Amino acid sequence: MANKPTPVSIEQSPPVTTLGNSLTGVAALLLSTAVLLMGNGLQGTLIPIRGNIENFQYFELGLLGTGYFCGFIFGCVTGPLLLRRGGHIRTFMAMASMASVMPLLHSVVLEPLIWPLFRALTGYCFAVLYIVIESWLNEKTTNEHRGAVFSIYTVINLTVITMGQMMISIGDPALFGLFALASILVSLATIPIAFTTASAPVSPSFAMPNLIELYRNSPVGFAGCLTVGLANGAFWTLGPIFAQKQGLDVAGIGLFMSVVVIGGAIAQWPLGMASDRIDRRFVIATSAMIASVASILMAMLPSGAEIPMLALGACFGAGAFPLYSLAVAHANDHAAPTEMVKVSSGLLLVYGGGAAIGPLISSLLEGIVNNAALFIFAGAVYLVFVVFVIWRMRRRAPANDEDRVDFNDSMISAQTVSQVVTDSIVTEAEIASTEARDDDSTERER
Repeated sequence: MANKPTPVSIEQSPPVTTLGNSLTGVAALLLSTAVLLMGNGLQGTLIPIRGNIENFQYFELGLLGTGYFCGFIFGCVTGPLLLRRGGHIRTFMAMASMASVMPLLHSVVLEPLIWPLFRALTGYCFAVLYIVIESWLNEKTTNEHRGAVFSIYTVINLTVITMGQMMISIGDPALFGLFALASILVSLATIPIAFTTASAPVSPSFAMPNLIELYRNSPVGFAGCLTVGLANGAFWTLGPIFAQKQGLDVAGIGLFMSVVVIGGAIAQWPLGMASDRIDRRFVIATSAMIASVASILMAMLPSGAEIPMLALGACFGAGAFPLYSLAVAHANDHAAPTEMVKVSSGLLLVYGGGAAIGPLISSLLEGIVNNAALFIFAGAVYLVFVVFVIWRMRRRAPANDEDRVDFNDSMISAQTVSQVVTDSIVTEAEIASTEARDDDSTERER
């Protein structure tokens, strides 16, 4: 009888996690995100248009943006408490359910002083939803693939918001249908999450950033995020009204809002790559100047000039939208690697504060300069910021090459709300960067 072969012990190598595996683990979450943000993009354009149809005062329309971003800031600060109490899945379901009710309330309660409250609740819900989504993505992806996953998430974010804005053309803003559609989209976003088999991550914690220290660390980064909040916050709220008063139909309004986003998305990469090679503040000033010039020219357009308006809208987006990521990257150039998350979270709150104030100031100017108020305000804000950047360039040398962070990494963190709720996330790359700086410092001392 033949002897049985002796089993050979083979050491199993650890499983390799590929990008495909990482995406599979968060596929349901990304699908929910796409449907959710499509609904948010639709109502972001729809609600100001309906308010204008109902003859709301311009100041009352500005309050809609103020309400949204006040709720957004409050959601960033208190969202982690909800997560620790209810967990990711239940928190997502609860916030999506509340957010889906808001468009319906807008359609049946046509009171200008009540709508800012509805928008504040919407902003709160979406801030918490962003925290759920992004903290989930952050934990369920490895350091090796986190950048790629968040890049895909950012592309999805911009794409579906643009699609939502374009959906304004399939119905009449004066009727109930579009509000119902926005509500349906937000409600449908709960289905993939409800049936996901993936485990939920650990609930994050909150660390309040020191804003004074943040300004001292990077005055240009701080001022840049405040500037973007003031100008772009006003644009998100009052841009549809500007397009409506310029004579664009509903489809034209959706197209105008979309080309601004597309212009910003296209310009993001070349401006970011340029900022990695030269003084980042020069690129920041250039970006802000593009936004300022486009804004001033936009304010001078006659009514009905649709093609020039779309072209200038794309130029405005190309200058205004990359500026936040550039400012975050510049601030990170002057921060220790282990402090980059806190820097990003602090700048997000600075942006939110500016975005809450911007629509209010812009709407107050409407009585002086009529429909041109939005872009006169944006152009002036960006021009003042350009002057400030040039002044800072004369007072402070550029960051050393070894201290500069890669723009791609900063762009990803700049687009994510979850950065505001983590005490510290130190990746392997950050640890390596810290060790490299320590070694370099030791060599200099020798």
